[in-house]
Formats: sequence, C-alpha cells, structure tokens
Amino acid sequence: MFKGVLFDLDGVITDTADYHYKAWKSLAEELDIEIDREFNEQLKGVSREDSLDLILKHGKKRNTVDDDTFRKLAEKKNDVYVKMIQSFSEEDIFPGILSLLKELKQHHIKIALASASKNGPLLLEKMNLTHYFDAIVDPSSIALGKPAPDIFIAAADAIDCPISSCIGIEDSQAGITAIKKSSALPIGIGRSNDLGTDISLVSNTNDLTYDFLTSTWENNKKKLTQK
Repeated sequence: MFKGVLFDLDGVITDTADYHYKAWKSLAEELDIEIDREFNEQLKGVSREDSLDLILKHGKKRNTVDDDTFRKLAEKKNDVYVKMIQSFSEEDIFPGILSLLKELKQHHIKIALASASKNGPLLLEKMNLTHYFDAIVDPSSIALGKPAPDIFIAAADAIDCPISSCIGIEDSQAGITAIKKSSALPIGIGRSNDLGTDISLVSNTNDLTYDFLTSTWENNKKKLTQK
C-alpha cells in the first residue's frame, strides 16, 4: 500500500492559473513581449524564475536583462500575483480535494505539498488546509525545478516515506515528467493528449478519492508483477 501522497498545488488543489497568467501577461506587456494563453501552457508547473526565463527568451530579451533586473522583475510579478490571491478562501478548494485529504488522514497516509509556487504556504493557510499537510517543500531550497524530480524526492524525504511508496498528483506535463523521474506513481488531472496515455488520469478532482488512489496503486502493482 502507498504510504504518502505528494500534491502539486496549482490546478490540483485550487486554480491559480488565471491569476498567474494575468500577472505574467501584465509584466510581459511592460517589457514589450506578447504572450497568450497558448504560450502560458509552458509555464504551468514551472518555477517563477524559470517562467520569467521562458518569457524573456520568447521575447528575445534574455541577454538584455542582468541578474539584478531579473530578480526585480520576478519580485514585481509576485507582488501583483500576491495581491490577486488575498481573497482566497475555503470556497476556492477544488471539488473533492477536502474529502480526499480527510480520507488520507483517516487512513494515516502522509501528505506533502510539492509545488513550484513559493506562495504555497499562504494559499494553504487562506484555504484552511495547512493542518492536513505533514510537510510543505520550500521550492527555493530545490536545486532543479520541474520537470526535474527534485521537489518530489524532497517531499517524500520530508514525510519520511520511500519515494517508491508515494503517489504524486499533477495537472501539468512538467509535473508528470518529474513524478515519473522520481519513481513515485503519477496520477494526472486532465487529458491524455496533454499528459500521456501511460498514466492514470481523472478528468476532474471529484474523482480523486481514497478508493481511486488505492485501486490505481493496486493495478500498477499487478502490472509490475506481470512484467
């Protein structure tokens, strides 16, 4: 049986994607760089610094921005974003997520947050979810962001669970790739066209129940024994 569940935040527990997009778009416009929602798909699950790097490269301006300016631009985007999320509350939790967290606690499954968002602790606090989490990984302490596996490995270490005994839940391609590389079992929220046909998927978070996670784990175990 699995011993830990490693959650992404944006697109899994709540939806902050539109807030991120609007904050990045505002900053990009100041830099005379045009980004749209299609480009924004590349930023999902990616750290703030890596997102800014992608935007600057997209606008062919990466070489014109020194380290100090880069840091200030990243902070400016975050300031705009943080103002936007001040109104978050329990009403912003995705359907089924609170029930899943309660079920995991009842079955003594460890829970960790493995999000690239440095505002993860703030969002969990505003949604009154902090007490469900046994660990929250600080993404600034991780050497490499998603799609590297570092943050999921750190999350498993933080809850003292072998990574091979953990399930990772993600909605982005970068996140799914990171989970696979970490040796945790991935469960995706979204479409197979985006996340792949080789993992278990749900179309919405209502389907993320303890029973679903258990059956997914058992089915994967059977596949491994049949190889």
